[in-house]
Amino acid sequence: QVQLVESGGGLVQAGGSLRLSCAASGSTFSRIAMGWFRQAPGKEREFVAAISWMGGRTYYADSVQGRFTISRNNAKNTAYLQMNSLKPEDTAVYSCAADVNVGGVGVTTTPRNYDYWGQGTQVTVSS
Repeated sequence: QVQLVESGGGLVQAGGSLRLSCAASGSTFSRIAMGWFRQAPGKEREFVAAISWMGGRTYYADSVQGRFTISRNNAKNTAYLQMNSLKPEDTAVYSCAADVNVGGVGVTTTPRNYDYWGQGTQVTVSS
């Protein structure tokens, strides 16, 4: 079992920044690949970013490439999503997820491949 708790969401003006955190417990975080997803009202869940557990390989959705950065601190059992140059269309509930089965440098963009999910944190970007 892995428990995930997100924090850091809030209201920000367009062009601003936020850093989301995802604290993990219950398993060996250093061997878990992590992902961030978001879901806006009336829309399907959307992949945002992922990071492997070996080598720090990262992958981003085209819509956030160059603006968002995913990272992890294994000593703190925490993954992060730094969001810069935020746009109103980034408004959504952001959730982190853990993939405990993927290989060391693997990342996945598919929600069904993730085994555990946090409760989500709201990010609202005003224009």
